[in-house]
Amino acid sequence: MRNEMTGAGDKPRRGVSRLRRRPVWREAGFLAHLPRWTGTVGALGFLGATGLYGMVLGGYTEAAADALTAEAGFSIKAIELSGQRETTEFEILEELEIPNGASLLLFDVAAARSRLQRNPWVEDVSIQKFYPGTLKVSLSEREPFALWQRGKIVSIIDHDGNVITDEVRERYAGLPLVVGHGAQKLAPEMLNTLDKQPDLRSRVRALVLIAERRWNLVLENQVTVRLPEEGVDEALAYLVRLDREKGLLSRAITAVDLRLKDRIVVKLDKGTELNRNSGGAGVSITRKEADT
Repeated sequence: MRNEMTGAGDKPRRGVSRLRRRPVWREAGFLAHLPRWTGTVGALGFLGATGLYGMVLGGYTEAAADALTAEAGFSIKAIELSGQRETTEFEILEELEIPNGASLLLFDVAAARSRLQRNPWVEDVSIQKFYPGTLKVSLSEREPFALWQRGKIVSIIDHDGNVITDEVRERYAGLPLVVGHGAQKLAPEMLNTLDKQPDLRSRVRALVLIAERRWNLVLENQVTVRLPEEGVDEALAYLVRLDREKGLLSRAITAVDLRLKDRIVVKLDKGTELNRNSGGAGVSITRKEADT
């Protein structure tokens, strides 16, 4: 009798079917598709977020992240420098501000580049990260062109006349010296003109701008050459020829005035008899007379 009532065609008993059914929440919505470890990950994420929030409030986020990424293999292990001539390695490293064990991943390239560009010698700088641990720094420096003196101040200037620094070390003594206000801007053109007369150029020790209109040259033997405002090329060529043929610049003179087109005025050394006879005013010689 019991078997007939529970045959294959009969409905299963209600109590048994409930035991075999899957829980309702496993079949409802997206929850049915979540893996079993979702709860664990969620709990860990919540704890991590809580810890991160605590570090933010305490101001430790950057330091902690830096330490973590460094420990993960992204610490800065090598710094490669190139392009520096006037800037020392110590100055570069000081501006990079890289503590021991710093992370390459979190290194602030923009801030480091800005600090390096404060150096007066640095015209431009490139900083690149090469993972996992190399930092490459390439500098483009300004070229020292001349020394510029105005009053008691002497500065190193570039080809455009911009002041690089007032720190003039002994190794810059070989740079041409230009003197006077405005000389820093006009010096490149004048030096280019002098380069056409290399024998004279090597003897020039200073170029003095007079009234921002014309130049005086001071030679190594302290002879002053007064140049005209116009026709400088011709005046220099004539002076070089006169010196080559007559040895003018090696004589007992203190100045040569080339400002007049038809004659030159030579100021003799005080010790010469000719100077005493002329009253120290100098000797005026026509160019025709000088050529004979």
